[in-house]
Amino acid sequence: MRYAFQWVCSLLFIIQMYVAMLVIGIIFFAWAVFSSKGAFAACKTYCYWVRWTAGWMIGVKFDVRGTAPAEEVLIAAKHHSFLDIMMIFMSVPAGKFIMKRELMWAPIIGQYALRLGCVPVNRGKRGLAIKRMIADVESGAKNPGQLIIYSQGTRVAPGAKKPYKVGSYALYSQLGQPCVPVATNCGVFWPRHGVYRAPGTAVVEFLEPIQPGMEQRAFMSKLETEVEARSDALMREAGFEPDEVH
Repeated sequence: MRYAFQWVCSLLFIIQMYVAMLVIGIIFFAWAVFSSKGAFAACKTYCYWVRWTAGWMIGVKFDVRGTAPAEEVLIAAKHHSFLDIMMIFMSVPAGKFIMKRELMWAPIIGQYALRLGCVPVNRGKRGLAIKRMIADVESGAKNPGQLIIYSQGTRVAPGAKKPYKVGSYALYSQLGQPCVPVATNCGVFWPRHGVYRAPGTAVVEFLEPIQPGMEQRAFMSKLETEVEARSDALMREAGFEPDEVH
């Protein structure tokens, strides 16, 4: 009975979440067209709305730990679900994501992502897109901010193992900025697929920055070791044992 009740609450939460996305997208649209400040205001408003409704509708609380960067950095994050996207975005002043080009055509999300300065990339052409982005920032055509990449390239279920892609190092070396790793346990409560949302405290944790100048092998090893170890610890804290997943 408790599971059925939580499932119904989860369904209602998801429905209102997408209705809110549409309503907020429409309300802020004119401002967002003429100013990226409007796009940021819309997306921040939406994230805070989701946080508020998640708390009382499905019992999911948000907890952001560590020091969220305010300066221009690369953020290399663990990715479980849409929840960690929102939690990272609402924690930094000017977050922009490396995103699949197909998302450009998604209603509302695609249009607002472009206004935020997110970088759409085709498979195999990421290097060209990043070079263009760096040139735009240097010329003043785009505002600097916190560039966010998901190091494994996709959502990964809690406890599942997937290799870290070299794209994180390519950005780290090209940008010459500190890299802030981010760990999470969001997937324990908000999975990649399905309706059910489990009550509890979802955490994203900003770890100590990796300073510029490391060579590829050392950087990739450090990034993966720190993010995976801390994510596993956060999942265990939430009552999920990642070592039991095969």
